[in-house]
Amino acid sequence: MKKVINIALLMFSLSYLNLAQGQVKNEVKKDAKKVGNKTEEIASKAKSKIVDKEYADKVGPDGQTIYIDKHSKYYWVDKKGNKSYIKKADLKNKQ
Repeated sequence: MKKVINIALLMFSLSYLNLAQGQVKNEVKKDAKKVGNKTEEIASKAKSKIVDKEYADKVGPDGQTIYIDKHSKYYWVDKKGNKSYIKKADLKNKQ
């Protein structure tokens, strides 16, 4: 009977450790994704500042910096580093 209890405790502790390890993996995965998104955002903004012209008088819907590309299209860089194109009529005056 003692062996059965010891085996049951061992199985329980191994399954608990496996569950805890899975949770740590998920946390690391989420954090890595956040870091990757932030890195992409910073890189995209730096490239936009170098390559494209910054629109000084207007901002995006939530106060984002607006850039003008070589085709005279207006865009801003989102939190994932993607360019979000916007119409000139939708731009707001800078305050």
